[in-house]
Amino acid sequence: MSEIEVAAEAEESLHHPATNVPDAKYPNPFYAWYVVGVLVLAYVFSFLDRQILSLLVDPMKKDLHLTDTQISLLQGLAFALFNTLAGLPIGRLVDTKRRMTIISIGVAFWSIMTACCGIAKSYGQLLIFRMGVGVGESTLTPSAYSVIADYFPPRRLGLALGIYGIGVYIGAGLAFVIGGLVIGALEKMGTTLTLPVVGNIFSWQAVFLVVGLPGLIIALWTLTLREPRRMGFLRKKTGADGIERTEELPLKEVFSYFLANGRSFFGLNLCFAFAAMMAYGVSAWIPTFFIRTHGMTAAQVGHSYGLIIVVFGTLGVISGGIMGDIMSSRFRNGRIMVMSSAGLLTLPFGIAYPLVSSPELAMMLVAPATFFATFTTGVGPSALQEMLPNQMRGMGTAISVLMVNLIGLGLGPTAIAVFTDYVIKDEMLIRYSMAIVPAGCLLLSIVCGLTTLRPYLRSLDNLKAWSLRHESGR
Repeated sequence: MSEIEVAAEAEESLHHPATNVPDAKYPNPFYAWYVVGVLVLAYVFSFLDRQILSLLVDPMKKDLHLTDTQISLLQGLAFALFNTLAGLPIGRLVDTKRRMTIISIGVAFWSIMTACCGIAKSYGQLLIFRMGVGVGESTLTPSAYSVIADYFPPRRLGLALGIYGIGVYIGAGLAFVIGGLVIGALEKMGTTLTLPVVGNIFSWQAVFLVVGLPGLIIALWTLTLREPRRMGFLRKKTGADGIERTEELPLKEVFSYFLANGRSFFGLNLCFAFAAMMAYGVSAWIPTFFIRTHGMTAAQVGHSYGLIIVVFGTLGVISGGIMGDIMSSRFRNGRIMVMSSAGLLTLPFGIAYPLVSSPELAMMLVAPATFFATFTTGVGPSALQEMLPNQMRGMGTAISVLMVNLIGLGLGPTAIAVFTDYVIKDEMLIRYSMAIVPAGCLLLSIVCGLTTLRPYLRSLDNLKAWSLRHESGR
């Protein structure tokens, strides 16, 4: 298989070996970027709804009498488990049905579930609603990756998916900034509020209502987006009417393909998952770390850390996508090289910031840690899309999300909480949990990335062979 061409000066008629489709057959680039913009907005609300809880830890603990471990289940496992369970059947739908409709339904559902957290009366109800948020959000990423890969030729795919990926950091950043502002305003109004129909609620519950309900507008907006024609290697068959149509692949063949390329497919996703375990764990507990260790208020942390996430997270994702495109033009496994290097660059800053005594210096060190850590989000998805046939991308992404959520979101926040509760046994010494647990996750991610370099090359060759075999068998 020839090297993947991603140079910007490539001709518009270029055939890319990962898709076998001329650039000119892709949709209008202006509309394609408009679609990415709307999907970014959906992703922003996804992470806004997902991350807002991390600013509300202490008031929730106080009002509902919860432990750090119980809070971590709301942040991680309750969301991740049901996000994962729903992900596989939704991934199959992504490969066979209209993806924009799937996204619209999902956005509406998770927005309603987030708002319902604002009227929950018990820990059990909160768990159920957070599970619902997880189910709704399982629709977005598999659909978005698949759609974007059909809107952009591979030489632009890294940048396009990188731009989409900034939604994570804008959403997470806004969760802290907006959450901090709302909390500050509500604190002036008292610890409880009285709303029509709903009745009395705690002030932290109002935050869920404020961030959840606007998502219904995004749900309607995504429904207006055009569904792109599926691109790349497709198995097709000619019907009795003489019209050639895309053939649905049997699940057995899909999973056989994944297993045949298991060292690269699972190695890549483990690299991504352990990096996510670090990121989710840090983002879940970093506000609490600054509040407990440095005496900052939730509003102060929200403003400072939120801006870092928005600025340096966004720059990191875009830089990771661009670097992935550049490196893959020189090395077919260049995107994997970028992922491994990002982990190495993150490590020293990630260990240092929890251990310094100055809150200002700690925040300064968080900035480069965030920048390098977010490279993976910009480059990982395009590496996955390039190694899979089009009709397997939805299921492949669903399995990727499954691994990222179970390991990253499911274990990340809980690992730090358990280390604090049962190893250090002092919640005021959370800084040591923040230094040790994420560092271990990064080391695992780096090892997985390095061991995937050679298998990934074989998988790219296997993709070409799969295409030639199915085209010759029509």
